[in-house]
Amino acid sequence: MAPGPQPPPPPAQDQRPPPETSATPHLPGTPDETLIETWKPPGEAERPLYTVGTLVNDRTQYAEMVASFRAHGFDKTSCEFIPAYNPVSAYSALNGLLAAARGHHVILCHQDVRLLVDVRSDLDRCLAQLEARHPDWAIAGNAGGAAPGRLAMRISDPHGENRRIGDLPARVMSLDENFLIVKSAARVGFSRDLDGFHLYGADICLAADMMGYGAYVIDFHLRHLSPGRKDASFARAEAAFRSKWAHALRPRWMQTTCTLLRLGAAPHDRWLGRHLERPYRRLLTHTVPAWPKGMSGR
Repeated sequence: MAPGPQPPPPPAQDQRPPPETSATPHLPGTPDETLIETWKPPGEAERPLYTVGTLVNDRTQYAEMVASFRAHGFDKTSCEFIPAYNPVSAYSALNGLLAAARGHHVILCHQDVRLLVDVRSDLDRCLAQLEARHPDWAIAGNAGGAAPGRLAMRISDPHGENRRIGDLPARVMSLDENFLIVKSAARVGFSRDLDGFHLYGADICLAADMMGYGAYVIDFHLRHLSPGRKDASFARAEAAFRSKWAHALRPRWMQTTCTLLRLGAAPHDRWLGRHLERPYRRLLTHTVPAWPKGMSGR
């Protein structure tokens, strides 16, 4: 008997490897090719209270830092940790960490900080008090510059043990980079046009100030193992920082569709600007079409 029709052969199995599912996305928006790894609490439906983001070039140091936080109350239900390994620049890498963070507060700290006596509930209390007294806060830290020649701090480091300077919380114009806390809701970040690993604490404080927020040193004590250093890269970063912010804060004319404004820090500059604005405002009324009746120009 002739054999009947044979069933079609099974479809060939796809031998290609499955798509990559590792939680190591590229940091967005910059040439920095750093990879990040994001740990998310299993089964956690709500955002964690804290994200701890760290630039890492020594995995042993970083593991010891994470262990220190874990031992002081930053557990898996309240905190996620995001390392950025071997970054090209702190500015771009930290912007990537801020974008990836899910926490209500984002701690950006060095890999060589260690918690001492203060625990997570102490930080909760410090931030709650800061929110109650200074709801304009966007960034907090443990050391910063309050005025020319005057510092505020709460830290132990190679420069001194158990140092407390100032009436805390103290408003400051800059914060040291070893430990920064960013309020996620403020949506502040670091300059796109600066790079390197210096003065980014001052940079984000200036950016926050431009948006109407404040920076504060709080009474949360930890240890920073490094004394910091000033080398040739610091001198270059200082020059770039000075150039960028001098340009950003320069006096200027601001022309909008409905008015001309002179923006300047000196009172005489503003007075002169108000007088020079008048002829341009008259010119504007002749060159810009009037709004139709019944419509507001606001």
